[in-house]
Amino acid sequence: MRQAGRYMPEYRATRERYGFLELARNPEAAAEVTLQPVQRLGVDAAILFADILLIVEPLGVGLEFAKGEGPVIHRPVRTELAIAGLGRIDVERAVPFVFETVRLVKRALGGKVPLIGFAGAPFTVASYVVEGGPSRDYLHTKRLMYEEPDGWGRLMGILVDATARYLNGQIAAGAQAVQIFDSWVGVLAPEDYRTFVLPHTRALIRALTPGVPVIHFGTGTASLLPWMRAAGGDVIGLDWRVDLDAGWAAVGGDVAVQGNLDPAVLLSKPPYIRQRVKDILDRAAGRPGHIFNLGHGVLPQTPVEHVKALVEMVHELSDRR
Repeated sequence: MRQAGRYMPEYRATRERYGFLELARNPEAAAEVTLQPVQRLGVDAAILFADILLIVEPLGVGLEFAKGEGPVIHRPVRTELAIAGLGRIDVERAVPFVFETVRLVKRALGGKVPLIGFAGAPFTVASYVVEGGPSRDYLHTKRLMYEEPDGWGRLMGILVDATARYLNGQIAAGAQAVQIFDSWVGVLAPEDYRTFVLPHTRALIRALTPGVPVIHFGTGTASLLPWMRAAGGDVIGLDWRVDLDAGWAAVGGDVAVQGNLDPAVLLSKPPYIRQRVKDILDRAAGRPGHIFNLGHGVLPQTPVEHVKALVEMVHELSDRR
């Protein structure tokens, strides 16, 4: 779950040489960053280094990664009229560097561990485009959904088309599974999810290359889990706000789950981390289909040795079952 990051000294050293977008657009450097956690931590899969907003640059919305602020959209799109002026995103022309990064990483891994590609889910990417950046209440996004549903539907359609080609391009380049991050979908009521999100996410998942596993993840989604399952995915990601066994029951025993340690636990000492790891594995009860993971990405303040210890604990405690 977003393995590379500021908690790793290797990553920080790389970022001293490159800005964020500059790094993402440089296949050799992005491949190096993708491989750093595999080499340092001993994880069971590599996760591509890229960003969910790279595909929106061709829309002319003015994407920038401002220092200390994260992604900023300088020209947000908030009306049906503005959305009507948006064209189809030429993904293959916009992000060839991502596909080259996948090829480089796949070659470097040499089959030792699989490579997971990823993209933002249509709702989360749309919320950035509409809000102009992260938001607390997502009021512009909700107003657009409620007041101008045709415009919302067109925006989501543009993003479904682009995201499907983005993920299928990663698969063609060598990704063996893909993850869809719906990081902000937890701000929605279940009825809003069913009406304004589910049909589009389902269309995206159905457009992906058959036979490649799809991980469908969101945060703050305890009330949305049955509907996320209905939208699709071979694996449903669980964040830390729901007990793993309860979350698994909500999505059904016929689907795999991923999760769900609170990333903040990794700020504590190893004995407590071990206690929490054991609790999650006990809730999984040895059933097939559980991918141990954090409930979101590694926090920048996390000691890298704690992440490495986590991986070792999961391997050890899992082997005992």
